[in-house]
Amino acid sequence: MKLLLIAGSIVLPVVMYVTQKYWGGLLFLFNLAGLLAAIIFVDIASLAIHDIIKNGTVMMTDIHAIFLNPWFLITGAYLGVYAIFWLLLAVIDD
Repeated sequence: MKLLLIAGSIVLPVVMYVTQKYWGGLLFLFNLAGLLAAIIFVDIASLAIHDIIKNGTVMMTDIHAIFLNPWFLITGAYLGVYAIFWLLLAVIDD
């Protein structure tokens, strides 16, 4: 599983880079997906922190429940791949 995660963080940004070079409209879709992922990711995190502060619970134990939220994990994974894609884009195109 660890190998799959590491390989995915290398292969997926390269695939994104190659595909957006052939189909220019994909860059817009990757950016739109990145924007939506960032909004969802930040909203889930801020709502979880708000609930912890509102309930007065111990933050270190309750905040880790956010990692059980599949939307948080999916959007965070996309943002990681998307960030590497943009770094790859900057390095290759410069």
